[in-house]
Order: sequence, then structure tokens, then C-alpha cells
Amino acid sequence: MELAERKEAEIKAAAAASPSPPPDVDAESEERERQARELKAGLHPLKNKFVFWYTRRTTGVRTQTSYEDNIKRIVGFSTVEGFWVCYCHLARPSSLPSPTDLHLFKEGIRPLWEDSANCNGGKWIIRFKKVVSGRFWEDLVMALVGDQLDGGDNICGAVLSIRFNEDILSVWNRNASDHQAVMAVRDAIKRQLKLPHGYVMEYKAHDASLRDNSSYRNTSLRG
Repeated sequence: MELAERKEAEIKAAAAASPSPPPDVDAESEERERQARELKAGLHPLKNKFVFWYTRRTTGVRTQTSYEDNIKRIVGFSTVEGFWVCYCHLARPSSLPSPTDLHLFKEGIRPLWEDSANCNGGKWIIRFKKVVSGRFWEDLVMALVGDQLDGGDNICGAVLSIRFNEDILSVWNRNASDHQAVMAVRDAIKRQLKLPHGYVMEYKAHDASLRDNSSYRNTSLRG
């Protein structure tokens, strides 16, 4: 009995002495395992898992509590097949009431300024006439899901904000203080969406949005 207890103690001590892999290594390992399972099942895994969210905005001053209460998770997906099942059943932007927000974010990132992945970042903003916004939103969704935007690891997600007189598309990135990365995201959006000449892109950091309780006013960059 004493021998068995000593052996068990030695095993526990060896386990405690072994360094644990860092969280990012664990996450990468889980992603590889997930993709392997999906391939084995005959599916086509995406590089990232995503979630569609929906927000029916209420008029008045934004508070964190009221905004979080209004955000509804629609569905998540991790394969090409899963994406099309989701996307084909979503209402088209032109049929949604104003004001409404549609969000597409990587899994684990909530579409909130305060989320740990977003709090140091910001967003590029493009304003569209309502008759064309749905097409540009679809193009952006395809680019995000298919990992077609350069610097995709710096991108958290995208939002289509449906408003009374216009629709606003925004792409959120992780680090607003990295000017080179911010401009690289801008250039990638322009290339992927093939934005016509004359469309202006604006940038606003999320901490500025928190200060003035506004998503789209008082932007700091134009490009």
C-alpha cells in the first residue's frame, strides 16, 4: 500500500513539475483537431469559427447594459457547409427594419467595444446608399469567412448597421495604435470590395466611441 501511495505521489509531482503549454498553443492544437475531425467527416473546415449576431437598436443614449441585452446570437459555424446553411436562412439586409445591426465575428469575440479582443482596437467605416449596401455586405462576409482579407488575424469581425437614410459597414480590428496595421486593413478592404472611386473610408478607435457614446461620429482618419 505504501509503495502504491509513493508511486502515485511521484506521478503527481512529475505532472506538477512539467510546464503547461501556453494558451495559444492549446488553442492552435484544438483548431487543428477540429479541422481534422471536419475533414474526416467529409466537410470543408474554415480557418476560423464565426458567429452571426443580431441587434435591434433602441433609440436614445447607449448604455453597456441595454446594448448587451439587445445583442442576440443567431448561429455559429466552422465549415463551408455550415456557413451556407446559416447564410441562406438569414434575412436579407433590405428586409430588416431600421435601426438594426448585423454582426459577423470570430467565435469568442463579442461585438462589443468592451470585449477584451476589441477594447484596444477600432473600426474602418464605409457609408453606403441603401440600394447597394447588401451587395457590399455579402462581399465582405465572403471575404471574412474565406480568409481573403490580408492581415486577417488582426480583424475581429464586421458589422452592417442599417439606418434610416443610409447603411454603414464597419470592419473591426484589434489594435488602433498600430498605424501600419490599421492602414493595411483599410487597403485590404478596398481591394477586396473593389470600392468605386469616391467612397470615403473613416476610422474610429473604440475608446473614442466609449467616450462620446457614438459609433460613427467624430472619426479620426479618412482614407
